[in-house]
Amino acid sequence: MKLPIYMDYQATTPMDPRVLEAMMPYYSDKFGNAASKNHSFGWEAEDAVKVARKIMAEAIGAKDKEIVFTSGATESNNITLKGIAEMYASKGDHIITLKTEHPAILDTAARLERQGKKVTYLPVQKDGLIDLDVLRKAITDRTILISIMAANNEIGVIQPMEEIGAIAREQGILFHTDGTQALGKIPLDVNQMNIDLMSVSAHKIYGPKGVGALYVRRKNPRVRCASLIDGGGHERGMRSGTLNVPGIVGFARAVELCLEERESESARLTEMRDRLKSKILTDLDYVYLNGHDQKRLPGNLNLSFAYVEGESLLMEMNDVALSSGSACTSATLEASHVLAALGVDDELAHSSIRFGLGRFTTDEEVDYVGAKMVKAVKRLREMSPLYEMAKEGIDLKSVEWTEH
Repeated sequence: MKLPIYMDYQATTPMDPRVLEAMMPYYSDKFGNAASKNHSFGWEAEDAVKVARKIMAEAIGAKDKEIVFTSGATESNNITLKGIAEMYASKGDHIITLKTEHPAILDTAARLERQGKKVTYLPVQKDGLIDLDVLRKAITDRTILISIMAANNEIGVIQPMEEIGAIAREQGILFHTDGTQALGKIPLDVNQMNIDLMSVSAHKIYGPKGVGALYVRRKNPRVRCASLIDGGGHERGMRSGTLNVPGIVGFARAVELCLEERESESARLTEMRDRLKSKILTDLDYVYLNGHDQKRLPGNLNLSFAYVEGESLLMEMNDVALSSGSACTSATLEASHVLAALGVDDELAHSSIRFGLGRFTTDEEVDYVGAKMVKAVKRLREMSPLYEMAKEGIDLKSVEWTEH
C-alpha cells in the first residue's frame, strides 16, 4: 500500500490508463480540427467526435444530435439555466431547484434572480431526499424549468428522478438534472426519466478534466436553449468554439468503461463503503450518517463526528485525501450548505468528513483509513471537555455558559 491514500473521488478521479491510451493519438498524429471540412485531418477528427457523440448518447438513452460538448458540467449548468431563462422568457420567469444543489446551479440561479427572474429553492427532508408534494406545490403558471441534481456531490443521495420527471412532464415544464455524480455509477435513461436537459463531466468518471457535455432533447418536446458563447455556431449553435477532440475521445472511452464495469464496481464499492462505515460506527460513539442510508452513491460516505473539529481531523489524517465539504466550497470556513439543508447544526456540520471511494481504492486502504480515523477521533476527543461532559450524561444544550 502506497501513501498518501486518495479517498476524495467525488471531487475528482484519477484518469484511467485506458482512457489516456485512447486520447494520445489525438494529441499528435490525429491533431485536426473537427470543424475543418476540406481535408482528411479535419475529417479524421470529426469522425472521432461522431463516434464519441454516439457513445455518450447511447449511455443515457439519447440521440447522437442531442449531445452538446462543453468544457464541463459547470458550463453545461450555466448554459441550461441562463439559456432556458432567455429562450423561454415569454412563457415564464420561474425556476425551481433544491437548496442542496452544487454551487454551479445555486450561483447561476442567484445571478438570474439579480436579473429579475424568480427562483424557488426547495428544502429537502432530513435524509436529503426531495418531498415530491412540496415540489408540486411550488409549481406556478410561470414555471419554465425544474433543475434537480441526480446524485449529490457531498452526501451521495440519489433523488427519485422518474417521479420528478413525471411531475415536470405532466405540467409541461422542462426538467434539467445535474448528472455529474450519477453518470456511469447509476442507470440513467432520459426518456424513462423524462429528462429534457442533463449536465455531465468527464473528470468524475476517470476521464480528463476540462471536458463535459449537455444533453438537450430534440423531440417531444423540442428544447431550445440560447447560447452563452457565440462565434462559429459549433454544437448546434449552443456552444461555439473549437472542439477538444482528445478530451471528447477520452470522455467517451471513460463512459464505455463505466458502463462495462458498473455492476461489479458498484457491488465492490458498496461492500467497501459499508465495511468502512461499520468499522467507524462500531468503534466510536456520537457519529452520525449524513444522507439516506440506502439511496446513495456506492462510493460515498459522509459522517459527522461530534465533539471533534473537522479541520483538526483532516490534519490528523494527513496521509489520506478526504474532504470536509464539496471541493468547490472547501476554501470557505462556512458550514456546508448541504448539511445545513438537512437540519444538521453548525457544530456537527463542521465535524463532517466525506469519504469518497472509487475504482482504484483497495481493501487494504479502506481498513487503514477506518483504523486511523478511529484512532484520530479518540485522540482528539481525549482533549475535549465537551465530550467528557456528554459521556457523563450532561445535556450540553441546557448548560448555561458564563464568561470570565
